[in-house]
Amino acid sequence: MASRAAEQPGEGAGAASGAAKSPPLRARERRLAVPVGGTGGEEEEGAGPLPAQFPSHLGALSGSAKAALYCDDLLKGCKAEHANEAISKYLLEKLKMKEKWLGIWKTNPELFFVNSEEIPIPYVGVLVEVTCKLPQNPSTNFKVSVSVAEPFSSNIANIPRQLVDEVLEEMDHCVPLLEVYPVEGQDSAVYDIAKALEIVRFFYDFLWRDWDDDEKSETYAALIEERIKIWCDIQNGTIPAPIAHRFRRNLEKYKSLHLELIHYQSNIKEEPTAEEAVECWKKYYELIMLCGLLKIWEDLRLRAHGPLTPRILKRRKGHRDDGKTVTYIVAKTAAAAAEMVKELAPDTVLQQHDNLNLALDSCYSGDNVLIFPGEYKAANLSMLTEDIVIKGVGRREEIVIVSDPVYDSFIVSRAQNLKIMNITVQQQGTLDGIIVVESGHTFLENCVLKCEGTGVCVLVGASLTIINSEITGAQGAGVELYPGSTATLEGNKIHHCNNFRTCDSSHGSFGGINIKVLPAPKLRMKNNHIYSNNGYGVTIIKPSEQLCATAEGTVECAAAGDGEDSVSKLMQELSLEMSRNILEDNTKGISIVN
Repeated sequence: MASRAAEQPGEGAGAASGAAKSPPLRARERRLAVPVGGTGGEEEEGAGPLPAQFPSHLGALSGSAKAALYCDDLLKGCKAEHANEAISKYLLEKLKMKEKWLGIWKTNPELFFVNSEEIPIPYVGVLVEVTCKLPQNPSTNFKVSVSVAEPFSSNIANIPRQLVDEVLEEMDHCVPLLEVYPVEGQDSAVYDIAKALEIVRFFYDFLWRDWDDDEKSETYAALIEERIKIWCDIQNGTIPAPIAHRFRRNLEKYKSLHLELIHYQSNIKEEPTAEEAVECWKKYYELIMLCGLLKIWEDLRLRAHGPLTPRILKRRKGHRDDGKTVTYIVAKTAAAAAEMVKELAPDTVLQQHDNLNLALDSCYSGDNVLIFPGEYKAANLSMLTEDIVIKGVGRREEIVIVSDPVYDSFIVSRAQNLKIMNITVQQQGTLDGIIVVESGHTFLENCVLKCEGTGVCVLVGASLTIINSEITGAQGAGVELYPGSTATLEGNKIHHCNNFRTCDSSHGSFGGINIKVLPAPKLRMKNNHIYSNNGYGVTIIKPSEQLCATAEGTVECAAAGDGEDSVSKLMQELSLEMSRNILEDNTKGISIVN
């Protein structure tokens, strides 16, 4: 797959249409051309422009639609070791619809030109007629028979027809199927083949990894969904371009090294010499090191959230097929919930658990989890993907959920609309944020968050609402907003945060609320009381002019201009709304940091 030099899915067909304006090719640059100084008879007529290929199908799909396509329709819960078979069967079913069709064969320039690196083209494209005879054993890397189609067309205007014929003759007129792109103007069967080929190419270019065979079936679909999200974040710019470029460059390097190792091993005909064995091990260890690097990058989702970034490997189940919802009663004893059950509607579907973890594991979107007084632990709080309501019944101080030090994360949400109400959340032994909103929207009301690690973290693109709640004890900021996130804070108390166990003064600016800019988050604050924090009440990290805050909370600009005007302007740029908030007894007031 890595040897293909084709455009990536979603980039359209523009690169494939028309002949490239390349300089005349010298005879010595042609791998199979006539000798230097000869003309080869009459000058050959140039190639015509390539017709347009079918437009991208995947480019129009959202990330969730792509995840449903690959995880639900193609893989269908299979293990990673069976993914190749599932993809192959899907493709072969589509190919049965049409045996012959026209396509553009896109291949590596090295097949045609000796000094291909000097030629500014990513691939050589030739219009061909495809004859597809299906193999008995399913495989996506099988070859199809091709012949040059009329009129002779290429993306290189001056490529000789004789050269193309000779290259194809050397290859027995068989080329890898995935190097062929059907062209527009053919029937619907060919369009379906074009879509299938794009889907398969995208899978092997972006989603499949050679180390996936160790993944279990229950986590593999979630892993594919994570990679789709990474790809979408790269496309929309959520992941910074330099990081995305490094990731893709290393991924291509891994694929190239993997093929290089296979090719090197296949050329050893007998017992390897000492030099050959050493070279094999060198290539192998280089491959292993690169594999480890890519795994780390994927685990961190290419973000700068730190080494303990949560990674939810659980797919969203959505609503039940019958549309019904269930209310789960979580109580230490049945008697504790007896009175409350009487107040529920007669048609409410109930299930009772004394184990919060089991209740969360059973939830579908739309369900309710009612928790009665007691102390609970639940590892599944770190994998919240469904739109549910988790609500305490009784006094919030008596309904306590405690973290398990065995796990790095406590409460992590990727639900589109999660609600947590009327409970106390107590962090013990976990260092990551007490609540981390990976994506979607999380709503907290009338809760007490007793932090031990960092506070509430809202990652890129996620949204948070906290009303009438209390946040205390965080080692970092009480609320940390990452670029492009959204938060509404109303009627809350945020106090005694930035309680680092070290004397590292570099952490001293993070107190109540920490805002990371570029792209700017959106924050709405009303009637909050931010006090007794060992740091600023609000910290804004902005990579621009050097700004600093005085102990009294007024802002001075070290570069130029009035400090208060700069704060006002920045608050407008940030969509930062602050009204009737109280900031008192903090080490410092508001900070804007480069």
